[in-house]
Amino acid sequence: MFDIGFTELLLIGLVALFVLGPERLPGAVRTAGLWIGRAKRSFANIKSEVEREIGADEIRRQLHNERILDLEREMKQSIMPSSPSASSPSPQSATPPPDAANLRATSPAEEAKPAETAPVPRPDRPAEP
Repeated sequence: MFDIGFTELLLIGLVALFVLGPERLPGAVRTAGLWIGRAKRSFANIKSEVEREIGADEIRRQLHNERILDLEREMKQSIMPSSPSASSPSPQSATPPPDAANLRATSPAEEAKPAETAPVPRPDRPAEP
């Protein structure tokens, strides 16, 4: 990234020694080190967050594609029966499609409810008219 060699670092250190003096140079180097460390950590955090976000986007994309493929398989299975004679249906085994007028949607509550039947006469009681 930065092409700084040993001679450049030595020159920077000598200039800093002349400018700051020997009393303030260790504190300045320590402060510069802290700032550089903080910058590196923040860049590393940003980098890991971006990588995580990219990974999450890829996972979301894969899950979405898998859901689409599953739905496509289900549609194909519902259209084409899975029996081996599906390739050559015989006229005797083919059933006519159900009448659309007789079909109605049932809710789970209706399915759980027992069917209403006529009362069964008990032998110990006389039948009511």
